[in-house]
Amino acid sequence: MARFYCLTLFVCLFFANGILAQEDCILGVGISEDETIIDVFQLNEEQAEQMINYSAELKYRNELLNNQAENILKRHPQSTAAELMVLAEKYNVIRDSMARIQRMIDIKTLRLFNKNQYQRYLALCNEAYRQPFKVIPTSYQDSIPPK
Repeated sequence: MARFYCLTLFVCLFFANGILAQEDCILGVGISEDETIIDVFQLNEEQAEQMINYSAELKYRNELLNNQAENILKRHPQSTAAELMVLAEKYNVIRDSMARIQRMIDIKTLRLFNKNQYQRYLALCNEAYRQPFKVIPTSYQDSIPPK
């Protein structure tokens, strides 16, 4: 059920802007429920803990940017078209900052993935017609001792 939910989430998020443009395939750390990402990609305890920390970092940074946006809205003059254009430009800077932070957090999380987890991410991106972030997966020691 969780895999179906995550796949549906990926498809909805990535088709929202149209299928012709290959946009980034965001993982959604900090946007999606942490447990969903943990379950879909079968993260181990260490990976899950680090991803949850990244999620908290994203939420904190976005909260600062949201506060900045609210302050701009309260203090910026809005009586002329020119003033509204300046306000829109300031909002675009904040929106772009949020997108950069999301990208950075997703890439940091993807670097925690092992080869199989990263392959699952690539497959989901392919199904959603999105451009995956390129990272080198981490090689982990097998937890099962050799016989």
